[in-house]
Amino acid sequence: MSDNNELDLFREMMADVSPLEQDQVEITQKHQITETHLARQIAAQTLTESDPEYLSLDNVIMRKPEDIIEFKRDGVQEGVFKKLRLGKYEIQARLDLHRKTLKQARDEILQFLKQCQRMDIRTAVIIHGKGERSDPPAMMKSHVATWLEQISDIMCFHSALRQHGGNGATYVMLKKSPAKKLDNREKHQKRQR
Repeated sequence: MSDNNELDLFREMMADVSPLEQDQVEITQKHQITETHLARQIAAQTLTESDPEYLSLDNVIMRKPEDIIEFKRDGVQEGVFKKLRLGKYEIQARLDLHRKTLKQARDEILQFLKQCQRMDIRTAVIIHGKGERSDPPAMMKSHVATWLEQISDIMCFHSALRQHGGNGATYVMLKKSPAKKLDNREKHQKRQR
């Protein structure tokens, strides 16, 4: 069958078909963000207040003492991650986990990160050690890397430069605190009025 015959056949079959009219949707009111909606959004993005148990002590990807650890959430700009990796952000806070048990370290990390958010600290370094003498090697380092990935308020992290602890320390970048986000939203809304 030739192309012309197919086209003629198609036209013949569609002769009694009439086109549908396009539906029209009218938007009468802009979407308003309520206080409840904001509260839910902030709660979903903050460090858990009650239970550190959601950070596992068991299911951990084991790393080696000399491994570089790194993580970047979707949406974090490559330039921001590179600047963190190169140690170009001011280190605003430090946490040293030497001589801590895993449970103590987990609790201290959560407490430290909550305090950083309350104080609007965005970049910190966590010193966990390489774990060359631990059994198995890099035990604390492996747990810290796994926990930081699980905490939704962490935007990205990377092993530190030599002068800040090298592979025995990790730069951490936190999201803005909920209070700071709310302040920024209010300022933005005032400017739009």
